[in-house]
Amino acid sequence: MTEDLLGGLDPEQRQIAECLRGPVSVLAGAGTGKTRTITHRIAHGVRSGVYAPDRVLTVTFTRKAAGELQARLRALGAEGVAAHTFHSAALAQLGHFWPQFVGGSAPQILSGGKVTVLSQAAESLRLSLPVDTLRDVAAEIEWRKVSMLSLEGYAALLRSEDAEAAARTPPDGVTVEHLLDLHEAYGRILDERRQIDFEDVLILATGLLESEPRAVMQVRERYRFFTVDEYQDVNPLQHALLRVWLGDRDDVCVVGDASQTIYSFTGASSSYLLRFGREHPNAREFRLERNYRSTEPIVRVANRLMRGRPGALVLQAVRGEAISAAANRTVGSSPDSAARSTTVDGATGPGDAPPACEWFASEQDEAEAVAASIRGAVAAGTPASEIAVLYRTNAQSAAIEAALERAGVDVRVHGAQRFFDRAEVRQAVMVMRGQAKVADERPLFQIVSDVLRACGWQTAPPEGAAAREKWQALNAILALVDEQPPGTGVQEFSEELLARSRAHHEPTLDAVALSAVHAAKGLEWSLVHLIGMSEGVLPIVYADTETAIDEERRLAYVAMTRARDRLRISGSAGGARSRRAPSRFIAEAGLSFAR
Repeated sequence: MTEDLLGGLDPEQRQIAECLRGPVSVLAGAGTGKTRTITHRIAHGVRSGVYAPDRVLTVTFTRKAAGELQARLRALGAEGVAAHTFHSAALAQLGHFWPQFVGGSAPQILSGGKVTVLSQAAESLRLSLPVDTLRDVAAEIEWRKVSMLSLEGYAALLRSEDAEAAARTPPDGVTVEHLLDLHEAYGRILDERRQIDFEDVLILATGLLESEPRAVMQVRERYRFFTVDEYQDVNPLQHALLRVWLGDRDDVCVVGDASQTIYSFTGASSSYLLRFGREHPNAREFRLERNYRSTEPIVRVANRLMRGRPGALVLQAVRGEAISAAANRTVGSSPDSAARSTTVDGATGPGDAPPACEWFASEQDEAEAVAASIRGAVAAGTPASEIAVLYRTNAQSAAIEAALERAGVDVRVHGAQRFFDRAEVRQAVMVMRGQAKVADERPLFQIVSDVLRACGWQTAPPEGAAAREKWQALNAILALVDEQPPGTGVQEFSEELLARSRAHHEPTLDAVALSAVHAAKGLEWSLVHLIGMSEGVLPIVYADTETAIDEERRLAYVAMTRARDRLRISGSAGGARSRRAPSRFIAEAGLSFAR
């Protein structure tokens, strides 16, 4: 029984999966199969009887990642294991314990975002501030709270000589005194409305559990075994909550990669991952450095970029060896991507080709060249869903999106409207639910295609970008039919759609993905175009300290390691009014631009 669960793991992955007790730290590089490893570890613990499934809590950082973990665990027979974000777990605990220990219902979560409240706070202080400045103030409020600083402590930091080192300076046009007044007015407005923001959820949950022995006893009785994914992104407040959940116990497994710490601006710190052994002296540390995702040239440049950096792992390109890339697909891969990845010299192009680097006179020239390259790749047989364009800031997406549309290539902007929130998708799911109540013995494909036709789908893609986008969404639902087990009925299929919607487990659209690097973390594609590799863009212009440059370097590393088969890097001088130089990260990675 053990062998059928663990037999497909490599030696290091299997060691981790078999280490079920005590504190465990897993340093897992990009493409090394960390999600596969931790889900098999949990499933092995459940199957062997070491873990009771309802006493296991798996924590990650996005609802989509939590949904993916839960789906994988369910497929491995670990039904009943909880997978949550820190916020969703804390919110559930706050809602459960608040009536018992505080009285009444818990405060409502702020729905409109911090900027709306801050606008009112600024008005009350007779300050006229642009929206961008208010966003910067909102980011400072978030950082202060997750760093567990009181307003007094934050004020002391701003006024100290260490403020610049901590990157905590007031936004342009705002004095220290005005910034502190905005923090105070923001909190006062929330108190008057009896509302809390997302950071308050963690603060209140941590405080309630620390102050109420009966509440924390119930939580510790409920959850005995903890796994925390993406541990390099933990902030001080999340770390404090985890410590409260654990108490004096140490059955916790943390997984992360210091080289992929890209949220320091929100308070995240890889220090908790790197010093885990000091915090838990009996901890066992494991390393996953076999990269099953990318070709050797891509791995080589990624290693060069991070060489000598704190906590950097040295990846080994072993794609196609002990385990296939199919077994190690990550969230976001298309269903058929793994089969192509196992062949180095397959339809997706030469597997040993080094990353291509191109330099352009302007961003428009760069966008047109990238669009032409992508159009050629699609014509040569690479599915559009296996191609991504990655960039540092969302503002860079407009030019490339327009160029791709002119080239007749379908696109989707990653991180924009969620698939199951689209009007045509909601309508299709609703009609499918109604169809499930009708006795219908026809094949599932026929039933679903008829439902989708009623929602506007047709066999051939229509003309026009907006119409094609709607068609792509409906066609993705039809493609899900092929993934269902034989004999699946419309009732089961409609339930599958609802489960995917709740878990944010979206189907793959046959379109090129456009994504900021931050939003692309955890995803992978066969062909990745990394654009804007110019000084002032990546690294971004306001990265003016060594710490900030380190963060930008890690962003470039994350972007490069999203590519499986081909990586194309480009940059531009920015046009006649801007003479940018190539990004310093190009030379650090051992590359150079072709001019």
